[in-house]
Amino acid sequence: MKTRLTEALGITCPVIQAPMAFAAGGALASAVSSAGGLGMIGGAYGDAAWIGQQFDIAAGTRVGCGLITWKLAEQPDLLDQVLARDPAALFLSFGNPAPFAPAIMEAGVPLICQVQTLRDARQALDCGADIIVAQGAEAGGHGEARGTFALVPEIADEIARQNNEALLCAAGGISDGRGLAAALMLGADGAVIGTRFWASHEALVHPRILDRALDATGDDTVRTVVVDVVRGFNWPRRYNGRVLRNPFIQKWHGAEDALKLEAGIEAAKWAAAQEAGNLDVATAFAGEGIGLISSAAPAGDILAKLMADVQRCLAEAASVAER
Repeated sequence: MKTRLTEALGITCPVIQAPMAFAAGGALASAVSSAGGLGMIGGAYGDAAWIGQQFDIAAGTRVGCGLITWKLAEQPDLLDQVLARDPAALFLSFGNPAPFAPAIMEAGVPLICQVQTLRDARQALDCGADIIVAQGAEAGGHGEARGTFALVPEIADEIARQNNEALLCAAGGISDGRGLAAALMLGADGAVIGTRFWASHEALVHPRILDRALDATGDDTVRTVVVDVVRGFNWPRRYNGRVLRNPFIQKWHGAEDALKLEAGIEAAKWAAAQEAGNLDVATAFAGEGIGLISSAAPAGDILAKLMADVQRCLAEAASVAER
């Protein structure tokens, strides 16, 4: 399938794998890129050694890297380290990209800016972003409140109004070919997909946590700041994260002030649970699209099925339009 996104990035599928913190390592990124999409290493909170290891794992394939923008502002030298690995793209989320855009553009690396509001999209366009990712609240992990279905066309209209050449991707709740087809119909050039690749063989997810998630539906997810509080991450107040409910989340959601008083003890419990796959405490970052996923599979197979399904959906839509 050819879109402006595939032509700009030299890929064959209009799909970017989301740079999911801690789950998207070099193996996943490499598998997605090898299958025709653009794989991304989740640079997350800026562990330079880990990021380097994941680029080494992905050696031989063109992969990009995603960074949390507000965290990058605390360690700006990390940008030079990532750019030195010649990434296929640099994906910035959750903060003002302006301080980092010049260095990225000077390096000749495509700049992808993920946004959650029209205001942020305008800021990213002013910075010269090559690709805007309109992320709806259905997404797993961090985000805000706007829904994908209205946010994507609103930003598409803004890009057109400005006569800007930036590309647009949709994100949030896109887990199969129907979602990708809808994104294209809304005016996007492609999609950023996270949860579907989170449930892949290559993702760095504890098997017990993955098995529990595969039994969940979108109803089992909630947007919360509990996990950020227990980890001690100082996220800007505007953002929270979508996770699967479990007894730990249920206990502390809405009681974050009390959790802060117990943060030391609870943080140790939570970290141990993540390591052990203790399902009552360990947290799965998953979007509402988890309800559309019944099994894990190799990332390449996931992408191949997604592309077959989107082709079928678009053909069916064209057939309906011709009646």
